[in-house]
Amino acid sequence: MSLVQNLRDGKAKLGVIGLGYVGLPIAVEFAKKLTVVGFDNNENKINTYINGSDPTKEVGDEIVRRTSVNFTSSEEDLQDVDFHIVSVPTPINSDKTPDLYPVESASTTIGRNLKKGAYVVFESTVYPGVTEDVCIPILEKESGMKCGIDFKVGYSPERINPGDKVNTLDKIVKVVSAIDDKSLDVISDVYEIVITAGTHKANSIKVAEAAKVVENSQRDINIAFMNELAKVFDMMNIDTNDVVTAMKTKWNSLPFTPGLVGGHCIGVDPYYFLYQAEQLGYHSQIIQAGRKINDSMGSFVAQAIIKKLIETDKVVRKANIVIMGVTFKENCPDTRNSKVFDIVDSLKEYGISVSFVDEQADREEASKFYGIEFTSIEDVKDADCLVFAVAHDEFKSLSFGELNHFYKNDLPLHERVLIDIKGIFDSRKLENSDMTYWRL
Repeated sequence: MSLVQNLRDGKAKLGVIGLGYVGLPIAVEFAKKLTVVGFDNNENKINTYINGSDPTKEVGDEIVRRTSVNFTSSEEDLQDVDFHIVSVPTPINSDKTPDLYPVESASTTIGRNLKKGAYVVFESTVYPGVTEDVCIPILEKESGMKCGIDFKVGYSPERINPGDKVNTLDKIVKVVSAIDDKSLDVISDVYEIVITAGTHKANSIKVAEAAKVVENSQRDINIAFMNELAKVFDMMNIDTNDVVTAMKTKWNSLPFTPGLVGGHCIGVDPYYFLYQAEQLGYHSQIIQAGRKINDSMGSFVAQAIIKKLIETDKVVRKANIVIMGVTFKENCPDTRNSKVFDIVDSLKEYGISVSFVDEQADREEASKFYGIEFTSIEDVKDADCLVFAVAHDEFKSLSFGELNHFYKNDLPLHERVLIDIKGIFDSRKLENSDMTYWRL
């Protein structure tokens, strides 16, 4: 009987290693139809899920409470797994080089608990060659078995868009690859149990690895282009969003918008490609330039804030600045690699302190990585400057009257500074109100 049929009949198990923003939705989706083991070495995270709470907000507390996923931090529970999916993060080091420790550690854990005949599919974003040159040797060493004979390996890049409730896991075509054609068919069939959009079979594992880093690098470059234009348009006193609106009237335009490019995908993946290219002796020009531009935007926004404060005769160091939103994207609790903190760091160079508002953000994560505490939006008052850095729905719904409530009562309108990085407010209305308004 085939592995797919055994999985469907409950005679085989599927395991997901790494239960973050990507792994949790995968595990929960497969658990609707299969027996699933969800493993993470973070015991606190596992206990949170067992208690029915979803801090990622990707699937929701109610679904986590009802799911049949066997949440565990005990690696021995992986010994009965027939199909492993690895979805651990792949961050970068402080010098922008790939940090492969999480995927290497996951390979080690799986290897020493690997069942003969099992499949291991990596979803973590890596540069071309990591699966075959780094992960497989670890699996072989730890298991004492031979890849292709005793166990099979594949690669299927994750494509989950955190916070997106429309383009969900099942609606996104899944790129799959494997060490041989037979394994490719099996891996494709397993994913098609839950992926209604179907799969695309890549010609090789390296092609699938490359597809992931390239699709994110392409977005990074396009946004970098708009960020460069935004810098120039700012000097020309032209609204970039107005330009994009006009440009979109042509059918073949690409309506990218300027902004802060952070997170664990677009803000990281290009560095994986750059690293491998440099190892081969090629020094990228376009991708490197795009990263340089996007990494500079925090400082650019900070300079804009300072200029507007000076224009309104504020004592910059004493200004009460409130940062509205710190996550790397809207309607998502993830603060990892958020470029909002680049703005904060640049302001600190001028001795400026700020306060933070973000009801969506993971408070434990923000405290651990950035050492910050949050102010409730209801407690915001006496502000000199509001910086809307993330387009959370609750910010987009604020009325003009609610915005004014956050400022000092006796502050004239023209001295009320509003920085709208994501362009979430009606610029014409705010400009006509005499408020000092700036957007990227």
